[in-house]
Amino acid sequence: MIELHLDQIYQWLTAFLWPLCRIGGLVTTAPIFGESAIPVRVKIGLTVVITLIVGPLLGPLPAIAPASWAGLLIAGQQVLIGLALGLCVRLVFTAAMMAGEFVGLEMGLAFASFFDPATGANTAVLSRFINLVAMLIFLAVNGHLLLLDGLVRTFEFLPIGSSLNPNGWGALIEWSRQLWISGMLLALPLIIVLLSINLSLGILNRTAQQLSVFAVGFPISLTTGLVMLAIVLPQSGNFLTGLFSDAYQAMARIARALAGL
Repeated sequence: MIELHLDQIYQWLTAFLWPLCRIGGLVTTAPIFGESAIPVRVKIGLTVVITLIVGPLLGPLPAIAPASWAGLLIAGQQVLIGLALGLCVRLVFTAAMMAGEFVGLEMGLAFASFFDPATGANTAVLSRFINLVAMLIFLAVNGHLLLLDGLVRTFEFLPIGSSLNPNGWGALIEWSRQLWISGMLLALPLIIVLLSINLSLGILNRTAQQLSVFAVGFPISLTTGLVMLAIVLPQSGNFLTGLFSDAYQAMARIARALAGL
């Protein structure tokens, strides 16, 4: 006759519940996995499957009841860790979208926007296009698999039940600051060319006032922007791949900082 004790049930629950919280937090905010186009049931099923694979590989867990205050605190910590790790990679796509906003503004496409369910706000068409290109590159370099591998590695130096160091959140803020610079660098070639054209049109408007710059300038800026986009965008693959690699390293730095290492 098989007998089950309450301690055994608690042990099984903790071996599944606490890793589920960290993995679920990452799936919620990570690119590809956390897209609003993916149904919630698929996200939950993916989280459960990953947890069933990762759970047996983890070391000993704290002997704390999941329904206790200490257990709820650990669950909340795991959710925060997963959210931070997923946001770390999500910021790369935010930088790509920011580059699209800058370029679209210079091209005169700032008015061409639509509601984006992923962000919950109006997004420029060019920004959404660059974001889709970044997602395709992310899948092409197996970024989703490397993301899961980085998550599993965080259980080694940031085990479940360890206290969180507040310096880890500072590491996340520092990483976000670097990405804003990267987004500007991604858009810089097109901004320089389009800004030069706008300055030239402004000088032309002062010298030949009978010429309607508004009628001529918009087609020139739009055409030049599309040509430059066709030239620069294929070359941005290496740049985005480097940002993804930096994001994986930033995940490790944030996890180590949260662990106080």
